[in-house]
Amino acid sequence: MLSTEQSCWFIRKVICWRAAASIAWAVLLLPPITLVFVVISKFSFLHPIQTISECLYLLTSASGIFSFILLCGVILIVGFLHLEYYTVIPTIACSKIALLGQLLHPQQLINSLVHCFMGVIVAWCCAVTMGFRYKTLGYPCTQSDGHPQMCLNEYHLILLLAGAFVGFCHSLLGVIYNMNYVSFHTVQQYKYLRFKRSLPLVVKCSATQALYSVRNFIVVYLFLGYIPRTWICKTLNLHLDSSVHPLDSIAGLLDLSLLYHLWSSATFLLLTWNITLLLFRIFVTEVYSFPVQSSFTEDSHQCLPKVLTEKQPMILKFLALQDLALLSQHSPSRRCEVFSLSQPGGHPHNWNAISKECLSLLTDLTQRLVAYHDTVATNGRAKSLSSGSERKTSSETSGTEDLMSPRPVFLMKTPASVFARSVAGTPQSPLTSLFTPDLDSPFASPALRRLAAPVEQCSPWYGTVQSPHIMRRAPKLWSTSTDSQVNGSPTPSPASVPSPKQEPSKPSFLAQFLQNRKEQVKNFLAKRVLIMYLFNKLPEASSQALFADSQAHIWALEGLSYLVQASFSEDQFGVVQTTLPSILSCMLVLQEAVDRHFKLPHASSKPVRSTSSMGDSTYKTLRFALRATLKTAIYRIATTFGDHLNAVQISAEHRKRLQQFLEYKE
Repeated sequence: MLSTEQSCWFIRKVICWRAAASIAWAVLLLPPITLVFVVISKFSFLHPIQTISECLYLLTSASGIFSFILLCGVILIVGFLHLEYYTVIPTIACSKIALLGQLLHPQQLINSLVHCFMGVIVAWCCAVTMGFRYKTLGYPCTQSDGHPQMCLNEYHLILLLAGAFVGFCHSLLGVIYNMNYVSFHTVQQYKYLRFKRSLPLVVKCSATQALYSVRNFIVVYLFLGYIPRTWICKTLNLHLDSSVHPLDSIAGLLDLSLLYHLWSSATFLLLTWNITLLLFRIFVTEVYSFPVQSSFTEDSHQCLPKVLTEKQPMILKFLALQDLALLSQHSPSRRCEVFSLSQPGGHPHNWNAISKECLSLLTDLTQRLVAYHDTVATNGRAKSLSSGSERKTSSETSGTEDLMSPRPVFLMKTPASVFARSVAGTPQSPLTSLFTPDLDSPFASPALRRLAAPVEQCSPWYGTVQSPHIMRRAPKLWSTSTDSQVNGSPTPSPASVPSPKQEPSKPSFLAQFLQNRKEQVKNFLAKRVLIMYLFNKLPEASSQALFADSQAHIWALEGLSYLVQASFSEDQFGVVQTTLPSILSCMLVLQEAVDRHFKLPHASSKPVRSTSSMGDSTYKTLRFALRATLKTAIYRIATTFGDHLNAVQISAEHRKRLQQFLEYKE
């Protein structure tokens, strides 16, 4: 087991430096972005030369330099938040109430407050940069009697409040659209090319989100604007100028210049933050090459076979799987290291570790799919007895028994046997425990009690014969051998005699009362439309959450299939041939589970990608990419080995399925 310090070496030596590089580039891009914002906010078609000179003077003034320092501090905080909260596996809320719980989480509330504070700072920098009527919060004015006083500059106040509102909305949208999710691109490109390709989309998303945020802020300020204005006046001892029209009115908010400056400031705020996020994604997902094997023992924890077995951090495991997929395709020298034998001993440790981890990932996904399909198929009811559910699948009898646990077999039980099990106190199955009635409840019907009552030995219902026309006779005086010879029936085995069972203790009246009240509350809430709206499952969320980490499985499939394909001509010692049956069986079982999943409702419907937000929605289509990659991987192996696969020891059902790939009929 690797120590904690060894398992975190990648964060210290790689991820932190990559995050620091992304923040440095965001700070370097801040001056040109600020210059563009100043020119847009102060440009005048009547005096273009004067506007340019004022912009240059403003950027070199003391207030401009101080504002730039504050903006750099905000960029540093934003970059640190990205490093702290990024994830390679998105958090998908399967219901409205789950999403609401994420938004109201204390950690998220603190994050929202931090974004509000940073939004106020950026808005203040924008106000100082634009000048004119936005420069200060208070200005000298005169009362009606002629005495001078300080009045509130509501234009400055509304700009600060807009910055706080935009920052708060950005934080909430980050949770809704999974903006902290970092995805990996299929096509590898240089960082500059990725940034150049994504920059127009970032500008468009920032401008669009700023427009919607300003619209919502105007509506909120129209109804609630008097609250912060009154509080600021009382706190800072400022007065309202009666000669100036208040802005919390339709006439005051229909100022096109004010709306334009609010939108430009919000766009500048979101653009700087989104560029920081884009640079962080580009730098963190850059390909990292791990050594396959090392000559020094102290560096063995940094080699690819060891890194693949790491569970945390997930970014390390994902980059290792990405490196495995790339080396299996484009690096013959590193593939030879994977196929090599250890010295001394002559054991394929590298291949065993890599193949074992990849098969473990695929098996885990298969088990999740099987469990999910069984849960959806039962829908709270016991399955009917059928040949498909009673017999074991080929995966239980093939060579992959060490990789997959056998599927549970559900048998249809009669109501009497089901209810009798609940009375006898034996463990109940998950399917029947939910629908076993409370026989001791005062609401239970007498017929139900008679159905589940213990059966007497003299009753015609005693034993396995359930017909009312056949009664089991009492024991006869002659021997059982004579009885079996006369009646032609076999001798009953001792195992068929039911063993006496202890009566369970009767639950207390308080427990019954609480259980009844719980059911009544559940039934009452289930009839409320709002409650059902919050607790109902979203159509595709469950399927998306099931395949949320499928990028790792895609790389595992690609790495295994390309290595198996290359072993046909490069594996000199035949190390791959020993695990080829397990690999084929695991892939075929996974394909069967994936095909069953895509037959479920909402599993095959492709979601519409949204381009109006910085949230990465590639996780919504991972299940389609996994299905295509899985089929391609099996075809890759089948076309490489051809008829040689007939000598591989796999089950008959898998061989029949594999023949479909060999004949290009799948």
